[in-house]
Amino acid sequence: MFNLILFGPPGSGKGTQSENIIAAFGLKHLSTGNLLRSEITQQTPLGLEAKNFMDQGQLVPDAVVIGMVGNFIDANPGATGFLFDGFPRTAAQCVALDALLKEKSSEINIVLALEVAEEELVKRLLGRGATSGRSDDTNETVIRARIQEYHDKTAAVEKYYAQFDKVVSIQGEGTVESIYDDLKKEIDARI
Repeated sequence: MFNLILFGPPGSGKGTQSENIIAAFGLKHLSTGNLLRSEITQQTPLGLEAKNFMDQGQLVPDAVVIGMVGNFIDANPGATGFLFDGFPRTAAQCVALDALLKEKSSEINIVLALEVAEEELVKRLLGRGATSGRSDDTNETVIRARIQEYHDKTAAVEKYYAQFDKVVSIQGEGTVESIYDDLKKEIDARI
């Protein structure tokens, strides 16, 4: 099983590149946001537990999220691997994810980090906001705060996986195709 984490600040092209990678390598897309919504909609025990925390304005505890990730992996026994999107976000989540994957005789093979200059991100997001109707993409102050939050949160994750020599930075500026080629080259070298 081949597992990768794809990082990128808002506007880095992570969504587009995730689709390309999933299509090319047959990986299952594991988005914790989608997973949470699905578990809540299906009223699973973990979904109900998560909803209880969310209804109280609290963050869903790592143990609940890890449980959902484990269920998703178990529900896809024939998967060639997983692309983790939006998870892990803290060093503690990295440790928990690694322990879960080890139980399943697997591991994170690579962490790909899309690097894009802040001014380019702001430009892209304002452009997206003008056409998508997403209110969080129309205010430059909000955009810059989201970018800073991304850097604050993911620094710990990059540091954690860097100690295992699993982090590769990819230039996220250029054509969709050239960026994908760089991502694909790194995946091909490890698959």
